[in-house]
Amino acid sequence: MTAQTQPLTSRGHPTPRFRLGRPSDRILYGLIGFVIVLPLWELVTALGLIKRVTISSPTAILSVAWRDFFVTGYIWPHLSISVQEYMVGFTLAAVTGIALGLALGMFRRLQYLLDPWLDAIYATPTIALVPLIILVFGIGFTQKVVVIWLEAIFVIVVSVMSGVHAAEKKHIDTALAFKASKWLRFRTVVVPSSVPFVLTGMRLGATRALVGVVVAEFLASNAGIGFYINFSGTTLRTDRVMLGVIMLGIFGIAVGEIIRRIERRYERWRPAIR
Repeated sequence: MTAQTQPLTSRGHPTPRFRLGRPSDRILYGLIGFVIVLPLWELVTALGLIKRVTISSPTAILSVAWRDFFVTGYIWPHLSISVQEYMVGFTLAAVTGIALGLALGMFRRLQYLLDPWLDAIYATPTIALVPLIILVFGIGFTQKVVVIWLEAIFVIVVSVMSGVHAAEKKHIDTALAFKASKWLRFRTVVVPSSVPFVLTGMRLGATRALVGVVVAEFLASNAGIGFYINFSGTTLRTDRVMLGVIMLGIFGIAVGEIIRRIERRYERWRPAIR
């Protein structure tokens, strides 16, 4: 009997399988890093080498986490609002960013037309645009969604454009030789070569959207994780500040890991680099 061969990617490596239950070495060693750092952090604060008023200790953070999550429930409304803002803002950024990136990649003149505007807006820090966004959309849910959308959309657009341009010329020439329409070339050649780039853009955009949540809630909000961190800082509650920062980090790691696993699933679609 012959052993069943595993499908290969375009680079000749075995196609990675989609496993949810098996942790990777990257996750394992990342957890080991936490296990090493946390006791040292607790020891440094216990010895007074760092003042607790400037940076809290792991035990104090765990204590306030238990209280805010399970005793008073103080943090749940802030989490709920931030998750809603994040999901709406990032979804809009993904949909519009993918569509715009495909259009700019396919139509060179459209890219020439919009490139200066995209470069100018991308070069402007989002925080500088927040006063204008507040004047146009007011203070509320819509204003925060717009800030999140602005933070996330540009990396998605650039990544998708790169995917369109990465379509191999020989494949396009083959499609042209068979008199394939532009739509057929787009669907059978451009889109498959763009999928890994789309997923990469979404992974990068997901982290940028998280930055947008914090920026929007820092400047104009009375609820959300950004407000929770900002208000805790003004009242010198460094344990809550650190708890909010840790939650943002965990959420960003989780979203990035989910998209990264999906990205590895479609690695075989990425064109080989010669």
